[in-house]
Formats: sequence, C-alpha cells, structure tokens
Amino acid sequence: MMAAAAVAVRRGPPVYSKNLTSKKKDDFEDILEERRQSSDVRYAMKCYTPVVYKELSPCKPSAIKTIVLQSEHVQYVIKQLSKETGESPDVIQEEAVEILDEMGHGMHMGAIRFFAFTLSKIFKCLLRSIFVNEDGMQKLQQAIQEYPVVLLPSHRSYMDFLLLSYVLYTYDLALPVIAAGIDFLGMKIVGELLRKSGAFFMRRTFGGNKLYWAVFAEYVKTMLKGGYAPVEFYLEGTRSRTAKTLTPKFGLLNIVMDPFFKRELFDIYLVPISISYERVLEESLYAHELLGVPKPKESTSGLLKARKILSEDFGSVHVFFGQPVSLRTLAAGRINICPFNLVPRHIPQKPSEEIQEFVSEVAYKMELLQIENMVLSPWILIAAILLQNLPAIDFELLVEKTLWLKGLTQTFGGFLDWPDNLCANKAVRSALALHSNITSFVNGQVVLCVKEIGPTASEEIVFKQALSILLCGSYRNQLLNLFVRPALVALAVERTHSSRKDEVYGNFTFWLDVFSDEFIILPGIPLKDFEEGCYLLTKCDAVQLTPQQIFVTEKGSTVISFLIAMFRPFVEGYQIICKYLSKEANEVFTEKQFIFGVRSFASQLLETGSTQCYEVLSSDMQKNALAALVRLGVVARMKMADGFTYSVSKEALSNTAGMFETRIHVRKPLAARL
Repeated sequence: MMAAAAVAVRRGPPVYSKNLTSKKKDDFEDILEERRQSSDVRYAMKCYTPVVYKELSPCKPSAIKTIVLQSEHVQYVIKQLSKETGESPDVIQEEAVEILDEMGHGMHMGAIRFFAFTLSKIFKCLLRSIFVNEDGMQKLQQAIQEYPVVLLPSHRSYMDFLLLSYVLYTYDLALPVIAAGIDFLGMKIVGELLRKSGAFFMRRTFGGNKLYWAVFAEYVKTMLKGGYAPVEFYLEGTRSRTAKTLTPKFGLLNIVMDPFFKRELFDIYLVPISISYERVLEESLYAHELLGVPKPKESTSGLLKARKILSEDFGSVHVFFGQPVSLRTLAAGRINICPFNLVPRHIPQKPSEEIQEFVSEVAYKMELLQIENMVLSPWILIAAILLQNLPAIDFELLVEKTLWLKGLTQTFGGFLDWPDNLCANKAVRSALALHSNITSFVNGQVVLCVKEIGPTASEEIVFKQALSILLCGSYRNQLLNLFVRPALVALAVERTHSSRKDEVYGNFTFWLDVFSDEFIILPGIPLKDFEEGCYLLTKCDAVQLTPQQIFVTEKGSTVISFLIAMFRPFVEGYQIICKYLSKEANEVFTEKQFIFGVRSFASQLLETGSTQCYEVLSSDMQKNALAALVRLGVVARMKMADGFTYSVSKEALSNTAGMFETRIHVRKPLAARL
C-alpha cells in the first residue's frame, strides 16, 4: 500500500514544499511609527509617482471600458446571444454597457488621498503597529516593473483591502484594482469612494449569465494584459469567519491565467500575501454569524454606528508579502499550450481536465504559502490551551503550558511574534489584557468569559456559551493550519490498534479525506502529508519510526495527547452530525434544513449534558461535514430547479459513523461546571 502510494506521488506534478526555516521579526518595519510622528496631511498629499509595468502610461478607466466592449471576445458573445435569443445585437450591447458601468473601477487621486488621510487617523486609533516585511516590498516593486502582477491576500477582515492599498501607497507602489463584492455599492458614498480608489464590483453569482461572464472576464484580462495596475482578489472568495483558510475558488484564477495560456502574456507573477491580525475587528460578528445570526447588510449607516470601535485596542497587524511566483515557471513541463493555438482566442473554451488540475494545484499552493507566512501571536497559543482546560486554568499553569506550546510551535515551523522584551508572565498578561472581552481573571485563574446569564431559557445559555467558545476557537484555529498534519498522524496512531505504519497510514488517509474541507490539503499527495506529519513528530521526539512501524515515545505522550485534544471538537462534531443523520434527518433535505436540524439536535445534547462540543453549532463545521459526507458517498447530492437536495445512505452512514466513535474521555459539560 505504501509503495503504491509512493509511486503515485513520484508520477504526480511538482508540489508545494514547506519551508521550516524561521523568519525574523527584525525584517519587519512598522509603517505606523512614522505616521505617529509626522503630519497625516503631508502624507496624504505627498508626491505619488509609483513605478509601473514597462513604464506604461496609466490608462483611463473609461478607455478600459471601451477596449472591453470592442474586444473580439465580447463582440463574439453578443452575436451568439443575439442568434440564440433573437434580441438585437444593439440591445445586448447596451446591456453590456450597463454591466460595465456597474462593474468598472476608477483611479481618482482625490479619493486616494482622502483614504490615505482618513485611514492614517483610523489605523492609529485602532492599531498599535502595522508591520510590513521590507524584503517582500522590494521584490514586489521589482516584479511590478517586469510582468503583470496578481496580488493574492488572505481574507480575515473587511480591513484587508484597505490595509493593502494603504501599505502600497506608503511604499509608492501602484495601487491595485480590487475585485470587490457588489454589496459595497449599497454603501452609497463609501461604495463610490471605493470605486474611485481602484475597486471593481462583481456580482456574487453569475455562472449562468453568459454576457456578464464574458464582460467580467474580458475586463479582468484587459487590466492584466495592459499592465496598468496589479490585479487583487481573494482566493478564498469571502472572509473566513473561523480564521481557518477557506478552500480556494478557481473562477478568477482561471480568468487571470487565460492570457498566459493563449500566449497573450509571456508571464504573470502571483504574489501570496499573509495578513495576520492580533485581534480581528469582526470577531464577535463572525461568532454570531456562525451560530445562525444573519449577517448585517453593508451600509453607510452601519459603518457610522461601528465608529465606537475606534476607542478599542486591536493590537498589531503583520502584512507579509511572499516571494512573487512565476506562472511560467509553475507551468513549465506541466501544461501543453499548443491546443490553444487551434481555436481563435476570442472563442470561449472550456478548460481541459489538465488545465483544471493545474489551476487547482496553483490555488492550493498559494494558500499554503499564505498559511506558512502567517504570524502567530502569544494569544493564539493561550486560546488553544484555554479550550483544553475549560472552564478555568491557574494562571501560573497557563504560563507554563504556553511556554511549552511556544517551543512545539517553533519546532513545527510556526512564525511566532513573541515579545522578547517581556518575561513569559508579562507576555501572557499582555495578551490576556488585549482579549479581555474573551477572558478574565478570577481568584488567580483565567476563565473564559460568558456574559451574565440571569433567569433565562436553557437554549440561550447554550448560545452564550457557544459564542464564547467560538470566539476563542477562531484564534486557536490559526494554529490548526500549522498542526493539522502531525495532529492527524497522532489521531491515526491513537485510533489504530497496531504500530504498523501502513495501518496507521490507512487511518491517516481517512481523516485527511474527511477534513479536507476544514483545512488546506493539497489534493493527491496523502503520502507526502503523512511523511511531513511523521517528520514533525520525530522532530519533537514524540514518535520513533522504523521502516515498518511507528511508536509513541514516553516523552511523546504529552504531545500526542495535546494534538488529539486540539482536534477533538472536529471528531466529536462530525460524530454528532452522523448521529443526527442516523436518528433525526428526513429522507430528503436541503442544506438549510440540515443546518437547522443539526443545530436543534446538538443544542438538545448540550442542554442535557450529553456532550460539551459547542463547536458543532458552527455553520462552518456543519457545511464542511455535509461536503465530506457527500465525498465519502454517505450522502447523495441531487441538483434540482431551485437548488440542491440531499439524501442519506443508511448503510454507508453506519459504516462511516464507526470511524468517528471516540475513545477520548468526555469531560463534564461546561454548563455543569460554571
């Protein structure tokens, strides 16, 4: 089995290789430090002459719209739609003009300088520092002059794209044109200011609208081929409410790669960017959304109401610009672009299986690079420990465990921002103070805050406890990205009644498949993931390996237990979801019915003390579990006119549910211990 897997890996494409060398804090510059010492007006009104691709003159947004409208591709689609629908080409062209007017960006220096001034004021109120890696900025500056550049930042906050443009303006680099959700246009003045600062607006769904797709794709490609500005979008598609990196969406990446495949561009640079927040602005909002509270609609009035947060402290932000990655280098020896010569460029083509596989691999690789360069704060370690020691832990013990986890995180290659000027005791106190909305001190112990609960319904008690745990969990989750491979090896070792490596590997591949929507796992290389997990466990002396066997060392039991406990909520959560499908689910159901049913079923278990897995109430876990069960053949998904419906195979469910049965001791429910 292992030999066969090894052959499969050797035949496969070149893949992402993790860099375990540690990065240095002194490579970062705090760009807010100068802002605190000089005039914001002078900063906003400075001479701004960014370097551009091949010294091209900027093209006016109105000219870009004309180029898009007159392009062979858009004109071809208009003619085809005219034949299909019987509509006049002029009518369809007018519709294309309306799409462009809704979509198009602008670049007005007045709006840019307004944002430069305003954001300086806001960031100085909200943040202690904005750290940027100078080496990354230098490489980006060079890349922008050589080839068209695509910026691929992580997405944890609405602040991401404002922050990124602010950094580029500070370093006199060309501001990007940014793919933004059309929801922002509902913010009236703010929406138009964003448009005039480089945002172009895309509808959330437009897969069936051929004209919209053609106009949108041509718009993005025109900006890219012209090299007028870097193009920026989020591979994750939307903000991550859990702080785990979301599985990538491929639509926009397909579009930006198309000019390269068709030899309209010699090369494109992809730049992974990691934005790490010590404290996320929307943390409470995200926790509420995960528990089913509707997301507030974006509006200017809502933004004004949110100004009260300006009095809060959100710590520091690290913006790490990764090494620009050449698309030409990635495609070398992988992609045969000759078939593209057989069809005129303006005629739409469905990507081949080879192209789809390549685009998927590149997307996952970019996200893995984002994860690798995320900066971890002490609070992230503290959150991971707190969630394993609910409802309270002695402060001195917390400091001791945090130092132990610091060492393990560094061994695993984590990028830690530890305050070297403070002793461990003060570093932990400082982190707790920043997140005092989540934790508090009670009689020398650190406890997770649960808002005052008077005489109220038991379901409200469950909701408030879940809210606190999901808040804390969103920070612990940032560590899971780093720990997932050794943790799944640890889980497989614990679940396998044998020390044989091939049997442990078989168990590992099951968990890897199950959790491939929870974590970023590059498809098709399970053996490499297993070997990396084993390597990291041997690096911290947790296991010993022989060619055929894997043994937990006496010292390693602490590491193995910690890793298993860290992933317990996912194992238990999926177990509860399987029980719901077995006992409660209808024969046919929608995703909405599934989420409501799981939430109701799990809430009853929590109220009665049958489980303490509050994280199963998260809609993120519920959707990921449903996707995993579809992939495993436990649930069948059928497309209907108004969406998808699902049905359960009871036999397949029975076979799979046994894998989720936990041998981990279930502690007393949190409600009973508060």
